[in-house]
Amino acid sequence: MSFKKFDINTLDFILEKMIDTVGSSKDEVFRIGEQCRKESLTLSDELKEVRTLVIKAIEDGDKLDAQTRSARKKLSEVSMHFKDYSEAEVREAYEKAHRLQMDYSMNQQLEKQLRDRRDDIERRLVGLTETIDRAEQIISQISVVMNYLTSDLKQVGEMLESAKLKQEFGLKIIEAQEEERKRLSREIHDGPAQMMANVMLRSDLIERVYKERGGAEAIREIRDLKKMVRNALYEVRRIIYDLRPMALDDLGLVPTLKKYLQTIEEYHKPIRIDFTSIKEEKRLPAKYEVALFRLIQESVQNALKHAEANIIRVGLEIDKSKVVVVVKDDGKGFDQQEKKNDSFGIMGMRERVELLEGRISIDSIVGKGTMILIQVPLNL
Repeated sequence: MSFKKFDINTLDFILEKMIDTVGSSKDEVFRIGEQCRKESLTLSDELKEVRTLVIKAIEDGDKLDAQTRSARKKLSEVSMHFKDYSEAEVREAYEKAHRLQMDYSMNQQLEKQLRDRRDDIERRLVGLTETIDRAEQIISQISVVMNYLTSDLKQVGEMLESAKLKQEFGLKIIEAQEEERKRLSREIHDGPAQMMANVMLRSDLIERVYKERGGAEAIREIRDLKKMVRNALYEVRRIIYDLRPMALDDLGLVPTLKKYLQTIEEYHKPIRIDFTSIKEEKRLPAKYEVALFRLIQESVQNALKHAEANIIRVGLEIDKSKVVVVVKDDGKGFDQQEKKNDSFGIMGMRERVELLEGRISIDSIVGKGTMILIQVPLNL
């Protein structure tokens, strides 16, 4: 193997440019972090104000509801004993009941808008907090790189020899990150974003329905609207779980799975999800807990999306030497010999299991459901 002789001046010039670029990037990340902090403080103040307004709207709504009920009762009494009241008294009773009903409807709409604004601010605050944390991590990493670049250059030759490998590895990381961003973008666009757009349209429709078809129809529309908001909330929570369930670090794998599966079951009734944990419920190293959670999550989501199952059973067994996971459903199954183009989820599961030096098997029969068996050795 032959090596070309490097011009030290050229190398110094390249290193100086790298240091300047890294320093500029660090400053830019710092500015982004500071901007996010300022925005976070502004949103926190706004959130306090909106929460106060929500409480006031609820209290006003309760008062208006009571007044509306009383006015309707009075109007009913006037209608029943019409001859005992003057025309002015009848008109006043009707106008009062109508006015209070309109005030109550406007209050309900205001309360909903305030709740939506509150939820939106809370989501934005979560995103800003994550951005600030990431900015701090990146700044810390850049500082390490700066120290590395400005330190003793005795091992520059070895660095240059491995540069190509590092570049290829870096490109793979960037490609994976971009794919994850695209996936999240598609999920948010196709899920919560579409649902919230529909919520806005339906909320505009309710007032018209009330005027044209009466209160009963409007209440039915409001119930449908609540279902849409509930589904949107579920999608947001699911995406947050996809990013990383916060309870995993604090509570561990088993409690997090219990909570996650209970939430999924609640939002997919009447589908039943049974979870069983056998033997030890001990904490595992983070890489095992995250990987096992993702594997179970992907298995359950596949069953919900594709299997048309009535029951999904999840079993987890942890002992001193291994972890065994079984996810079984009574759905429609699929032909394992049939090649599918959309099986990236299963491919990802296989890769996760291989990283843990484990094994995964998928057994499915058309019309009889699917069973996924995962075995991971604990190399502790």
